[in-house]
Amino acid sequence: MADPTEQDPTGVSWVDGGLVAPGEAALRADDHAIVVGDGVFETTKVVDGVPFALSRHLRRLSRSARGLGLDEPSEGRIRSAIDDVLAADPAAGLLRITWSSGAGPLGSGRGGGPGTLVVSTSAGNVWPDAERVLLVPWMRNEHGALTGLKTTSYAENVLALSTARQAGCSEALFRNTAGMLCEGTGTNVFLVVGGRLVTPPLSSGCLAGITRKLVLELAGRESSESTPGGVEVRDIDPEELVTAEEAFLTSATRGVSAISGVSGEVETSFDPAPGPVTTRMSAAFDELEAGTPDP
Repeated sequence: MADPTEQDPTGVSWVDGGLVAPGEAALRADDHAIVVGDGVFETTKVVDGVPFALSRHLRRLSRSARGLGLDEPSEGRIRSAIDDVLAADPAAGLLRITWSSGAGPLGSGRGGGPGTLVVSTSAGNVWPDAERVLLVPWMRNEHGALTGLKTTSYAENVLALSTARQAGCSEALFRNTAGMLCEGTGTNVFLVVGGRLVTPPLSSGCLAGITRKLVLELAGRESSESTPGGVEVRDIDPEELVTAEEAFLTSATRGVSAISGVSGEVETSFDPAPGPVTTRMSAAFDELEAGTPDP
Protein backbone atom coordinates (compact mmCIF):
# COMPACT_ATOMS: atom_id res chain seq x y z
CA MET A 1 0.00 0.00 0.00
CA ALA A 2 1.11 3.58 -0.46
CA ASP A 3 2.58 5.17 2.63
CA PRO A 4 -0.15 7.55 3.86
CA THR A 5 2.24 9.44 6.12
CA GLU A 6 4.90 10.17 3.52
CA GLN A 7 5.80 13.84 3.58
CA ASP A 8 7.39 16.11 1.04
CA PRO A 9 11.04 16.26 2.12
CA THR A 10 11.19 20.00 1.57
CA GLY A 11 10.66 22.33 4.46
CA VAL A 12 12.42 24.87 6.63
CA SER A 13 14.44 24.32 9.80
CA TRP A 14 15.57 26.66 12.55
CA VAL A 15 18.39 25.36 14.74
CA ASP A 16 19.66 27.12 17.86
CA GLY A 17 19.25 30.66 16.68
CA GLY A 18 18.75 30.78 12.95
CA LEU A 19 17.32 29.31 9.79
CA VAL A 20 19.21 26.48 8.14
CA ALA A 21 19.43 26.01 4.38
CA PRO A 22 18.05 22.70 3.03
CA GLY A 23 20.80 20.07 3.16
CA GLU A 24 23.02 22.16 5.44
CA ALA A 25 24.54 20.32 8.42
CA ALA A 26 23.15 21.80 11.62
CA LEU A 27 23.33 19.37 14.58
CA ARG A 28 26.46 18.19 16.31
CA ALA A 29 27.14 14.48 15.93
CA ASP A 30 27.31 14.18 19.73
CA ASP A 31 23.95 15.81 20.37
CA HIS A 32 22.19 13.50 22.81
CA ALA A 33 19.01 13.48 20.73
CA ILE A 34 21.08 11.62 18.12
CA VAL A 35 23.26 9.57 20.46
CA VAL A 36 20.59 8.18 22.80
CA GLY A 37 17.28 9.86 21.92
CA ASP A 38 17.53 12.18 24.92
CA GLY A 39 14.98 14.81 23.98
CA VAL A 40 11.32 15.73 23.74
CA PHE A 41 9.22 16.99 20.87
CA GLU A 42 5.83 18.18 19.67
CA THR A 43 4.26 18.07 16.21
CA THR A 44 1.20 20.01 15.20
CA LYS A 45 -0.77 20.84 12.09
CA VAL A 46 -0.44 24.27 10.51
CA VAL A 47 -3.84 25.66 9.47
CA ASP A 48 -3.81 28.80 7.30
CA GLY A 49 -0.32 29.65 8.51
CA VAL A 50 -1.13 29.14 12.21
CA PRO A 51 0.01 26.16 14.33
CA PHE A 52 -3.13 24.56 15.73
CA ALA A 53 -3.50 24.34 19.54
CA LEU A 54 0.05 25.64 19.96
CA SER A 55 -0.38 26.66 23.61
CA ARG A 56 -1.44 23.15 24.56
CA HIS A 57 1.50 21.66 22.68
CA LEU A 58 3.97 24.01 24.36
CA ARG A 59 2.60 23.14 27.79
CA ARG A 60 3.00 19.44 27.05
CA LEU A 61 6.52 20.04 25.73
CA SER A 62 7.44 21.65 29.05
CA ARG A 63 5.83 18.78 31.00
CA SER A 64 7.77 16.24 28.97
CA ALA A 65 11.03 18.16 29.50
CA ARG A 66 10.46 18.24 33.28
CA GLY A 67 9.59 14.56 33.29
CA LEU A 68 12.80 13.74 31.45
CA GLY A 69 14.83 15.90 33.82
CA LEU A 70 15.64 18.55 31.21
CA ASP A 71 15.59 22.29 31.67
CA GLU A 72 12.38 23.69 30.24
CA PRO A 73 12.86 25.42 26.88
CA SER A 74 12.07 29.12 26.60
CA GLU A 75 8.55 29.58 25.25
CA GLY A 76 9.44 33.02 23.91
CA ARG A 77 12.40 31.57 22.00
CA ILE A 78 10.24 28.79 20.57
CA ARG A 79 7.53 31.19 19.43
CA SER A 80 10.12 33.45 17.80
CA ALA A 81 11.61 30.46 15.97
CA ILE A 82 8.13 29.42 14.83
CA ASP A 83 7.54 32.89 13.43
CA ASP A 84 10.79 32.63 11.49
CA VAL A 85 10.15 29.21 9.96
CA LEU A 86 6.54 29.96 9.03
CA ALA A 87 7.58 33.23 7.41
CA ALA A 88 10.14 31.27 5.38
CA ASP A 89 7.68 28.45 4.59
CA PRO A 90 4.19 29.96 4.23
CA ALA A 91 2.88 26.72 2.68
CA ALA A 92 3.88 24.59 5.69
CA GLY A 93 1.42 21.87 6.67
CA LEU A 94 3.20 20.52 9.75
CA LEU A 95 5.38 22.05 12.44
CA ARG A 96 7.73 20.12 14.71
CA ILE A 97 9.51 21.43 17.82
CA THR A 98 12.40 19.34 19.21
CA TRP A 99 14.26 20.06 22.45
CA SER A 100 17.22 17.91 23.45
CA SER A 101 19.70 17.90 26.33
CA GLY A 102 22.38 19.06 23.89
CA ALA A 103 25.87 17.75 23.35
CA GLY A 104 26.93 14.84 25.52
CA PRO A 105 29.21 11.79 25.76
CA LEU A 106 28.70 8.71 23.60
CA GLY A 107 26.68 7.03 26.33
CA SER A 108 23.79 7.63 28.68
CA GLY A 109 25.40 10.33 30.81
CA ARG A 110 24.50 13.90 29.91
CA GLY A 111 27.04 16.55 29.06
CA GLY A 112 25.61 19.31 31.24
CA GLY A 113 25.75 21.96 28.53
CA PRO A 114 22.90 23.97 27.00
CA GLY A 115 20.06 22.17 25.27
CA THR A 116 19.44 22.16 21.53
CA LEU A 117 16.27 23.65 20.05
CA VAL A 118 15.11 22.70 16.56
CA VAL A 119 11.93 23.96 14.88
CA SER A 120 11.06 22.52 11.47
CA THR A 121 8.27 22.54 8.92
CA SER A 122 7.13 20.10 6.27
CA ALA A 123 4.19 19.52 3.98
CA GLY A 124 1.07 18.09 5.58
CA ASN A 125 0.11 14.42 5.62
CA VAL A 126 -2.66 12.96 3.49
CA TRP A 127 -4.63 10.18 5.18
CA PRO A 128 -7.16 7.72 3.76
CA ASP A 129 -10.85 8.07 4.62
CA ALA A 130 -10.50 5.03 6.90
CA GLU A 131 -7.43 3.14 8.11
CA ARG A 132 -6.71 -0.48 8.85
CA VAL A 133 -4.59 -0.97 11.98
CA LEU A 134 -2.43 -3.82 13.28
CA LEU A 135 -2.60 -4.92 16.92
CA VAL A 136 1.08 -5.76 17.47
CA PRO A 137 2.40 -8.33 19.97
CA TRP A 138 4.58 -5.83 21.83
CA MET A 139 3.39 -4.03 24.93
CA ARG A 140 3.64 -0.52 26.33
CA ASN A 141 4.98 -0.41 29.88
CA GLU A 142 2.47 1.73 31.74
CA HIS A 143 4.87 1.82 34.72
CA GLY A 144 7.96 2.91 32.76
CA ALA A 145 10.12 5.96 33.40
CA LEU A 146 9.03 7.58 30.12
CA THR A 147 5.32 6.82 30.40
CA GLY A 148 3.27 9.86 29.48
CA LEU A 149 6.26 11.76 28.08
CA LYS A 150 6.61 12.63 24.39
CA THR A 151 10.28 11.85 23.93
CA THR A 152 12.47 11.39 20.86
CA SER A 153 13.10 7.75 21.90
CA TYR A 154 10.83 6.41 19.17
CA ALA A 155 12.57 3.24 17.95
CA GLU A 156 9.80 1.05 19.43
CA ASN A 157 7.24 3.03 17.43
CA VAL A 158 9.31 2.84 14.25
CA LEU A 159 9.50 -0.96 14.47
CA ALA A 160 5.78 -1.33 15.22
CA LEU A 161 4.75 1.02 12.41
CA SER A 162 7.08 -0.69 9.92
CA THR A 163 5.56 -4.03 10.88
CA ALA A 164 2.06 -2.62 10.44
CA ARG A 165 2.84 -1.30 6.98
CA GLN A 166 4.26 -4.64 5.91
CA ALA A 167 0.87 -6.08 6.89
CA GLY A 168 -0.97 -3.51 4.74
CA CYS A 169 -1.96 -1.30 7.70
CA SER A 170 -1.29 2.39 8.31
CA GLU A 171 -1.00 2.31 12.12
CA ALA A 172 -0.06 -0.10 14.89
CA LEU A 173 -1.87 -0.45 18.21
CA PHE A 174 -0.24 -1.53 21.48
CA ARG A 175 -1.62 -3.26 24.52
CA ASN A 176 -0.06 -2.50 27.92
CA THR A 177 1.49 -4.99 30.34
CA ALA A 178 -1.95 -5.66 31.85
CA GLY A 179 -3.15 -6.72 28.40
CA MET A 180 -5.43 -3.72 27.97
CA LEU A 181 -5.65 -1.57 24.85
CA CYS A 182 -3.27 1.40 25.16
CA GLU A 183 -2.47 3.54 22.10
CA GLY A 184 -0.99 3.66 18.63
CA THR A 185 2.53 4.65 17.59
CA GLY A 186 1.44 8.26 17.25
CA THR A 187 -2.26 8.11 18.02
CA ASN A 188 -4.89 7.61 20.70
CA VAL A 189 -7.76 5.22 20.08
CA PHE A 190 -11.52 5.53 20.64
CA LEU A 191 -14.20 2.84 20.34
CA VAL A 192 -17.96 3.17 20.03
CA VAL A 193 -19.56 0.56 22.31
CA GLY A 194 -23.33 0.53 22.66
CA GLY A 195 -23.46 3.94 20.99
CA ARG A 196 -21.11 5.44 23.59
CA LEU A 197 -17.54 6.65 23.08
CA VAL A 198 -14.93 4.71 25.06
CA THR A 199 -11.18 5.43 25.29
CA PRO A 200 -8.34 4.12 27.48
CA PRO A 201 -7.40 6.16 30.57
CA LEU A 202 -4.00 7.83 30.95
CA SER A 203 -3.22 5.19 33.57
CA SER A 204 -3.13 2.66 30.70
CA GLY A 205 0.19 4.22 29.68
CA CYS A 206 -1.11 6.15 26.68
CA LEU A 207 0.12 9.63 25.89
CA ALA A 208 -2.13 12.51 26.90
CA GLY A 209 -2.84 13.40 23.28
CA ILE A 210 -3.85 16.98 22.51
CA THR A 211 -6.46 15.82 19.99
CA ARG A 212 -7.65 13.13 22.43
CA LYS A 213 -8.28 15.81 25.03
CA LEU A 214 -10.09 18.07 22.57
CA VAL A 215 -12.32 15.18 21.48
CA LEU A 216 -13.11 14.45 25.13
CA GLU A 217 -14.09 18.09 25.57
CA LEU A 218 -16.16 18.07 22.40
CA ALA A 219 -17.93 14.95 23.63
CA GLY A 220 -19.04 16.80 26.72
CA ARG A 221 -16.47 15.63 29.24
CA GLU A 222 -15.52 17.67 32.26
CA SER A 223 -11.82 18.35 32.87
CA SER A 224 -11.60 15.47 35.36
CA GLU A 225 -11.71 12.01 33.81
CA SER A 226 -13.49 10.74 36.94
CA THR A 227 -16.52 12.92 36.20
CA PRO A 228 -19.41 11.30 34.29
CA GLY A 229 -19.89 12.73 30.84
CA GLY A 230 -20.37 12.04 27.17
CA VAL A 231 -17.57 9.51 26.86
CA GLU A 232 -16.38 6.68 29.07
CA VAL A 233 -12.70 6.63 30.01
CA ARG A 234 -11.83 3.13 31.18
CA ASP A 235 -9.66 0.11 30.57
CA ILE A 236 -10.52 -1.62 27.29
CA ASP A 237 -9.95 -5.29 26.59
CA PRO A 238 -8.68 -5.64 22.99
CA GLU A 239 -11.45 -8.19 22.37
CA GLU A 240 -13.91 -5.28 22.61
CA LEU A 241 -12.64 -4.25 19.18
CA VAL A 242 -14.61 -7.23 17.85
CA THR A 243 -17.92 -6.14 19.42
CA ALA A 244 -17.53 -2.37 19.00
CA GLU A 245 -19.71 -0.66 16.38
CA GLU A 246 -17.01 1.82 15.35
CA ALA A 247 -13.46 2.83 16.16
CA PHE A 248 -11.27 5.80 15.32
CA LEU A 249 -7.81 7.24 15.88
CA THR A 250 -6.93 10.74 17.00
CA SER A 251 -3.70 12.67 16.53
CA ALA A 252 -2.44 16.15 15.74
CA THR A 253 -1.80 15.26 12.11
CA ARG A 254 -4.94 13.12 11.55
CA GLY A 255 -7.58 14.87 13.59
CA VAL A 256 -10.27 12.17 13.85
CA SER A 257 -9.56 9.22 11.53
CA ALA A 258 -11.88 6.23 11.13
CA ILE A 259 -10.60 2.68 11.59
CA SER A 260 -11.86 0.34 8.87
CA GLY A 261 -10.53 -2.82 10.45
CA VAL A 262 -8.03 -4.48 12.76
CA SER A 263 -5.46 -7.15 11.93
CA GLY A 264 -2.99 -9.09 14.03
CA GLU A 265 -3.87 -10.43 17.48
CA VAL A 266 -7.47 -9.32 16.89
CA GLU A 267 -9.21 -9.56 13.50
CA THR A 268 -12.28 -7.48 12.75
CA SER A 269 -13.74 -4.96 10.31
CA PHE A 270 -16.05 -1.97 10.67
CA ASP A 271 -18.73 -1.29 8.07
CA PRO A 272 -19.44 1.47 7.37
CA ALA A 273 -16.22 3.25 8.20
CA PRO A 274 -16.52 6.01 9.14
CA GLY A 275 -19.70 5.25 11.06
CA PRO A 276 -22.17 7.86 12.30
CA VAL A 277 -20.48 8.63 15.64
CA THR A 278 -17.04 8.91 14.03
CA THR A 279 -18.47 11.14 11.31
CA ARG A 280 -20.06 13.40 13.89
CA MET A 281 -16.90 13.69 15.99
CA SER A 282 -14.76 14.28 12.91
CA ALA A 283 -17.03 17.11 11.75
CA ALA A 284 -17.03 18.68 15.21
CA PHE A 285 -13.24 18.53 15.38
CA ASP A 286 -12.81 19.94 11.86
CA GLU A 287 -15.09 22.84 12.81
CA LEU A 288 -13.04 23.52 15.94
CA GLU A 289 -9.78 23.37 14.01
CA ALA A 290 -11.03 25.75 11.34
CA GLY A 291 -12.55 28.28 13.71
CA THR A 292 -10.45 28.21 16.89
CA PRO A 293 -6.70 28.25 16.17
CA ASP A 294 -5.59 27.91 19.80
CA PRO A 295 -8.37 26.20 21.78
